[in-house]
Amino acid sequence: MKKFELLKALGAGDFQHLNGSLEVHLKGTAAILQQWHSRDVLVDAGLFHAAYGTAGFDENMVSLSQRHEIASVIGEEAESLVYLYCSCDRDNVFAQFGHKKFILFRDRFTDTQFELTDEKAADFCELTVANELELVLADASFKAKYGAELLELFLRMDNYLSDAAQSAYRASLEEFF
Repeated sequence: MKKFELLKALGAGDFQHLNGSLEVHLKGTAAILQQWHSRDVLVDAGLFHAAYGTAGFDENMVSLSQRHEIASVIGEEAESLVYLYCSCDRDNVFAQFGHKKFILFRDRFTDTQFELTDEKAADFCELTVANELELVLADASFKAKYGAELLELFLRMDNYLSDAAQSAYRASLEEFF
C-alpha cells in the first residue's frame, strides 16, 4: 500500500485504535472494499478514511489544511469521500437512513448541511459498512457490544449498499438477526 506510505510522508503518525493500530485498521478497511470489488476511488478512500479524524475517532492523522496534498496522493474524488466520511455528524446523519427519502448531511467541521446525492450516499454507506465490519471481524468484544446496533444501521442503509456489502454484513452479524 504505497499510497499509505505517502500519507506518512505528509506527517501522518500512527495512533492506537480500538483493535490496535489505526494503520492496521485503515489497511483492513481498504482490503474489505477490495474484496467487494469496489472501484479504486472507494478503496483509496477506505485506506485514508480517518485521515482528518471522525465523529467516532477524534485523532486526526493530518490537518484539514492538507486536503490538497491528500488529493494529490489519492485523487480529488477519493479525497472528497474521505472528507465526507470524516466530516459526518454521525448522530444526525445515521438517524436518517431508512426514515427519510433524502439524506440531509451535516458537516461537523463547518456546521453546514446539504442533501446527499444517491451516489454519494452509496459511497458513504459502503465505506461505513467496511469500516465497522473491519472492527467486528477483528474483535469479538466489539462485535458483542455493537453488533445488534450495527445490524440495525446496516439494514436501514441496504438501499445504498452493494450486494457484496450486504452479504458481508449479513454473514458477519447473522447471530443478531
